[in-house]
Amino acid sequence: MVPFSFAGETFVASPEGALFWPAREALLVADLHLEKASWYARLGQFLPPYDSVATLSALTDLVRTSGIRRLYCLGDSFHDRFGCDRLPEQAREILLALTSTLEWTWILGNHDPGFADHCGGVLIEEAQIGGIILRHEADRADSRPEISGHYHPKYRVNVRGRRVSRRCFVASNTKLILPAFGSLTGGLDASHPEILKQVGPSASALVPLDDRILRFPIAA
Repeated sequence: MVPFSFAGETFVASPEGALFWPAREALLVADLHLEKASWYARLGQFLPPYDSVATLSALTDLVRTSGIRRLYCLGDSFHDRFGCDRLPEQAREILLALTSTLEWTWILGNHDPGFADHCGGVLIEEAQIGGIILRHEADRADSRPEISGHYHPKYRVNVRGRRVSRRCFVASNTKLILPAFGSLTGGLDASHPEILKQVGPSASALVPLDDRILRFPIAA
C-alpha cells in the first residue's frame, strides 16, 4: 500500500476501501452495512446470508496486518438500527473480538441512527482528531478538513470494451470520501453530481492498488 497526504497528515489507502492513519495508529472504514442481506430477507428478497461474516473477516485481516490500536466506523455500520440484533453467532463473535481489543468508535449514519446493542465500542455523532472531522456524510458548508463515507464512491472506466469498476476514494483539498467497505454494497460513480457537490472543484478519484495509487481527476 502506498501513502498519500491529506490535510497535512499521511494516510495509507487499501484496495479493500480502508484508510490507515499511521500517526494515530488508527484504521478508518465506512459503510459496512452489516446484516443487509437479512434486512432484504425480511422483505422477501433473499440474498446469500454471509455478508456480515465476510465483511468482518476482511476487517479482522486488515487489523491484524496493520497493527492498529483504534478503529473508527464512519456510519452505516449496520444496514438498519436493529442489524446488530440479527447478527449470526459467528459474526457476533468476530465483532466482539474486535471491539474488545481495540479503541472502537461507531459514528452514526443515516441507516443506523440510535442503534442500541452495538457489540462494544463507543457511539458518537462525529469526531474531531488532529483538526480533521470524522463524520458520516460530507458537509460542504464546513471548511474544516473532513473524512466521511455515505456515497460508496466507485471509479468506472471502459477497458478493452469492458466496463471496469473499482472502489475509490474521492479527495479534494479539504474533503476525503471513503468507499464502502461492506461486502454487499453498491456504489455511486465518483463523478456523480451529488459527490462533486460535496467535494467541490479540483477533486480526484484515488484508486488504491497493492503497490500504487491511481489518481484520476474528476470535474463538475
